[in-house]
Amino acid sequence: QVQLVESGGGLVQAGGSLRLSCAASGRTVSSYGMGWFRQAPGKEREFVAAISWSGDNTWYSDSVKGRFTISRDNAKNTVYLQMNSLKPDDTAVYYCAAAFYNRDYGSGRSGEYDYWGQGTQVTVSS
Repeated sequence: QVQLVESGGGLVQAGGSLRLSCAASGRTVSSYGMGWFRQAPGKEREFVAAISWSGDNTWYSDSVKGRFTISRDNAKNTVYLQMNSLKPDDTAVYYCAAAFYNRDYGSGRSGEYDYWGQGTQVTVSS
């Protein structure tokens, strides 16, 4: 069992940066692929980024490539999403998720993930 808690969201001006953290408990995240998703008002949940259990492989949606960086510190059971050059359309609730090793967590499909956090609000003002 894995429990995930996101933090680091808030209000930021366009062009600014935020770093989201996802703290895991129960079972170490070392054995899981990890991902970030987001959901804006009136929109479906959208894939943002994923990272393999080893950290050797990462995946990004086209909309965030070059601006966002996913990383993990397995010793701290924590996954991060560094968000730079933020845009108003990045405004959403951001969710951390964990996938069993045999899931296709780099696919961008939310159904591949087994555990979800409660989300943290990111608002980017213009």
